[in-house]
Amino acid sequence: MKGRVLIVAGSDSGGGAGIQADIKTVTALGGFAMTALTALTAQNTRGVHGIHAVPEVFITQQIDVVLSDLGADAVKTGMLHSPAVIETVVAALAQTDAPLVVDPVMRAKGGAALLQPEAQAALTELLLPRAAVLTPNVPEAEALTGMSIETAADLRRVGEALLALGPQAVLMKGGHLPGAAMTDLLVTPEGASAIGLGRARRETPHTHGTGCTLASAITAGLAQQMTLQRAVERAVAYVDRAIASAPRFGGGHGPINHAHPLDAAAEDWFAADAVDKTVV
Repeated sequence: MKGRVLIVAGSDSGGGAGIQADIKTVTALGGFAMTALTALTAQNTRGVHGIHAVPEVFITQQIDVVLSDLGADAVKTGMLHSPAVIETVVAALAQTDAPLVVDPVMRAKGGAALLQPEAQAALTELLLPRAAVLTPNVPEAEALTGMSIETAADLRRVGEALLALGPQAVLMKGGHLPGAAMTDLLVTPEGASAIGLGRARRETPHTHGTGCTLASAITAGLAQQMTLQRAVERAVAYVDRAIASAPRFGGGHGPINHAHPLDAAAEDWFAADAVDKTVV
């Protein structure tokens, strides 16, 4: 099952997140990954040690040559660190109507800032209205809305506030909330549905790159003509298995296992995690 996915994001020299995780994910799920680099990072499991920006003119050139020749069935954005980069990417993507998945990358797993404070307004005003899906974690959703999230019930309230900013759908990731069980919430104009309802939290430091991986997995599904619900369900199942089988590399926040086989049983477990996923 193919699907052309253009990924516009930064590089992670440690291989756990960023472009490296994106390429591994799309490939593992049967898609074809293409890239436009926005930044290079000197990074390992212990943190981000340096960031080297890619000139905006070259970001545009990467996007232009890929789209004009290969085309794209879906696009994913990750690390867009400055207002100029966001403006550049939005302008370059105007030539395609492929669905866009926006991962609003603000901080690395170790806490390093990956989005300049002044870039948040550009992200909100320019990129979010273009998004088919927005995939914030709890801190990112709080930063984008100024609202607090303390319980699972808050996920829908804040998700609806984000939906009002322009994206067609918002996947509210519940991994930062306390508790032994986790649930993500897919919020659309039609309502909200739980994904991976009550799945067990895995107590492990080896979760580096989960946000990048999840967003790329969703993008691959959309590129392969899956419904949004099905693309999200498969993505959550894929990430859960990747965490469970993490290789335990490094002395900090280690990478997950992008190469694991996602069999039909694993996908069906998530698809059937609740008889009715609709959140009233």
